[in-house]
Amino acid sequence: MIRHRRIASVAAALTLGVVATAVLGFAAPASAHVTVDPQEATQGGYGRFAFRVPNESDTASTTKVEVVLPENAPVGSVSTMPVPGWTVALEKRRVDPPVEVHGSQLSEAVAKITWTATGNAGVRPGQFQEFPVSMGPLPQVDTMVFKTLQTYSDGNVQRWIEEPTPGGAEPESPAPVLTLTGSSAAPAAPQADDDDDDAETDGVATGLAVAGLVAGLGGLLLGGLAYSRTRRAPTSRE
Repeated sequence: MIRHRRIASVAAALTLGVVATAVLGFAAPASAHVTVDPQEATQGGYGRFAFRVPNESDTASTTKVEVVLPENAPVGSVSTMPVPGWTVALEKRRVDPPVEVHGSQLSEAVAKITWTATGNAGVRPGQFQEFPVSMGPLPQVDTMVFKTLQTYSDGNVQRWIEEPTPGGAEPESPAPVLTLTGSSAAPAAPQADDDDDDAETDGVATGLAVAGLVAGLGGLLLGGLAYSRTRRAPTSRE
């Protein structure tokens, strides 16, 4: 009996060890990478986006971040928010056909945004930094891929430039991707329909009021006739 219990205990321990090895030993840790937040927006609109840059080095700090805007999807208006301890530079390129912004035709668009740390403002190990950007109007495309270079203080450069493959596994060094969707706003109902409904409602209310007035007059008339007949009836004598 004791032997059977020992065998069962050993089997349970072996099973637990196999499960633990499968979960901990064979599951590769997910590495952090540069992302854009939010990851979805509407075509033709404006938005505030943040490029989130984690530091994956154990010894060096991130000192430069370069974000390249896609050539096939130029954006007419790009502005950055100040990040304490970092300078920012925008590089432009010529675009053909021009990009329309508020009725104006722009022949240039931002091609790359570069943030550079000053002093000791770099992103240290175990930390991350967000770099906010305002962009619009967003192009009429399904996705925008922002290839990004992350430079460390020891000279190493991490290239986040691999584009995703539909239905495939995530690349080892994926580029930030912004998904764009069409406008879902439903067209407003014609004002004429509302006016017709209001007119119909007013007509019904008026008809009910007239009917009520006629009924009231009829009641008064019947009451008067009854009272008149009562007055004319002879009084009985004892």
